[in-house]
Amino acid sequence: MKRNSLSVVNKIAQFSPAVKQPKLGFYSCLNQAHMYTVLLDWGNLPHHVVLCIFQYLSLIDRAQASSVCRRWNEVFHIPDLWRKFEFELNQSATSYFKSTHPDLIQQILKKHAAHLHYVSFKVDSSTESAEAACDILSQLVNCSIQTLGLISTTKPSFMNVSKSHFVSALTVVFVNSKSLSSIKIEDTPVDDPSLKILVANNSDTLRLLKMSSCPHVSSDGILCVADHCQGLKELALDYYILSDELLLALSSETHVNLEHLRIDVVGENPGQVQFHSIKKQSWDALTKHSPGVTVVMYFFLYEEEFETFFKEETPVTHLYFGRAVSKAVVGRIGLNCPRLIELVVCADGLQPLDNELICIAEHYKNLTALGLSECEVSCSALIEFVRLCGRRLTQLSIMEEVLIPDDNYNLDEIHTEVCKYLGRIWFPDVMPVW
Repeated sequence: MKRNSLSVVNKIAQFSPAVKQPKLGFYSCLNQAHMYTVLLDWGNLPHHVVLCIFQYLSLIDRAQASSVCRRWNEVFHIPDLWRKFEFELNQSATSYFKSTHPDLIQQILKKHAAHLHYVSFKVDSSTESAEAACDILSQLVNCSIQTLGLISTTKPSFMNVSKSHFVSALTVVFVNSKSLSSIKIEDTPVDDPSLKILVANNSDTLRLLKMSSCPHVSSDGILCVADHCQGLKELALDYYILSDELLLALSSETHVNLEHLRIDVVGENPGQVQFHSIKKQSWDALTKHSPGVTVVMYFFLYEEEFETFFKEETPVTHLYFGRAVSKAVVGRIGLNCPRLIELVVCADGLQPLDNELICIAEHYKNLTALGLSECEVSCSALIEFVRLCGRRLTQLSIMEEVLIPDDNYNLDEIHTEVCKYLGRIWFPDVMPVW
């Protein structure tokens, strides 16, 4: 398009009265007229075509385009263009994202609130931003939101808002949006009573509930959701909320099969948090009722806090360790996680994991992905691991400094051997890609 525009500009310059040009033929004039028509017809494109183009533009570009002509301005106000919106709210001049202009917020609330289906709030660390988000939520009384997300980009600023203000604002959305299917709420003062309001109004529509670091929510609140939302497919929560009762509720005959369960295991005070254990029978009930369920666990613990985990068979499929994990824990994983598909270890205290990895490769035929960083693995052990896994290993992300040369292989030779067993080109990573 730019090339065509420049071509037309050049031709206009060539035909300027100040420069005498040779006489053009009839067909050349027709070609010129066609090019001018193409440019002028942008304003006459059908609404649905302009709408498709607008959906690829940022909000700023979309607003600027709306001022080109009346037709494009009409498209700018078509409801389909306002199904999805992210409110960005910040008070700091140093914030890395720009705040949504107040005039635009008022325009959305007045003209497009009823059209919103996918809404998220991205706020900075200031309490004022979180309160502004609550004020906007309180005004969404004529909405039909399907997806709601509340995101704190730095410190959890929603936690600084008064609990009553936040919950009352959230209740407005829960009560008025009868089609809520996806909710992602992190670091907020949402509580059990508000979840009961959610269930009372959206028990038939809720498909995804993602909650983490919400201290006012207990296992009773999640149990209420599990008992009444038969369409629930995805659930994410903190480990302290997970219980045998909840797993059994998710495994009841009246409950639709859960497809994805994510559990965040976070230790706040080293040595002071004693994690409860989940019975093997409860896990078994879940996998029997939902045999295809994906169980994802993210661990951010200190070494002494792992005592509770992986002493019995656990149906976890994806394991991520954000802090150092000992050889003993990795060894227990190799014996008690038969459904393991993906394993990522960010640190292990610089202890070689040779035998542990080989044990995992020997026991788990579903394993397809491995990521290692700040660990130690001998070159021979990695080659044996890859040989055992073979071509089913679709993701192998190993930091270069993880590999330790031994008597059989050095860093130059390992590349060829790994490629042979993977059946594709492979190199160690210089930075993590997971």
